[in-house]
Amino acid sequence: MSVILNATHPVPHLSSTLLTEAGGIAHGFSTRLGGVSCAPFDSLDLGYNRGDDPAHVAENYRRFCAAIGADHTRVVKSRQIHTDNIRVVTEADVGVGLCEPAPYEADGLVTNVPGLCLTVFTADCVSVLLCDPVARCVAAVHSGWRSTAMAIVPKTVQVMADRFGCRRGDILAAIGPAIGGCCFQTRNEVPDAMLETYGLMAAPFIRPDGADHFRVDLRGIIAQSLRHAGLSPHHIDGSDHCTACRPDLYWSHRLIGNARGSMAAMIQLL
Repeated sequence: MSVILNATHPVPHLSSTLLTEAGGIAHGFSTRLGGVSCAPFDSLDLGYNRGDDPAHVAENYRRFCAAIGADHTRVVKSRQIHTDNIRVVTEADVGVGLCEPAPYEADGLVTNVPGLCLTVFTADCVSVLLCDPVARCVAAVHSGWRSTAMAIVPKTVQVMADRFGCRRGDILAAIGPAIGGCCFQTRNEVPDAMLETYGLMAAPFIRPDGADHFRVDLRGIIAQSLRHAGLSPHHIDGSDHCTACRPDLYWSHRLIGNARGSMAAMIQLL
């Protein structure tokens, strides 16, 4: 199982074979290709707050949602603030315009309502899509290093279990493209935060890089945290694409800075 790039599609995107084979959902991870935005947002910018032409962003949503089989009129998003805030989404959360700010702050979205297209945004941070095909519940999580240090992904699993009766052994996870341990260089603030939260579990994913720097593999830590949260190792899918290594394919905040668009990860119960 893996998260694979559909490179020949007119709107190139990634999908999880694990989630696809489960059925009953639409999902996908966008790239920066296949849209209509002009430089510096070229071409598939899904960031409603980046300064891009709203008409271009709206068309990009239409194209990407069509590519993955989701409904662009039912997108639910939040203001991401790098915390462990998790919102249980209901029908009342639908209706905010694609290019309008969301009325609430959250880095994790969970629902059991069919038709709601949960959406999180990234440009190096890790996106995680979760699905319980038995209890019919899905989640989308934005997990930068701060949210990872707050254990937002296993906390989202807990919300799925507590609110919707999901059994951990039934939950499937897909981890999207993100900055890899090859390029995520930090000082001790990040590894210290990971070790404080996860203990020695995080250690294999942190390596020294000179006198006072480290390289940190956030996706490795998140995958390990999902296993510790009770998911089967066979139920965790992931991309090995590093966003900083592939500026031709992805937006990377670390590489490009603020003059960029945003990618999205979406999941929708059908």
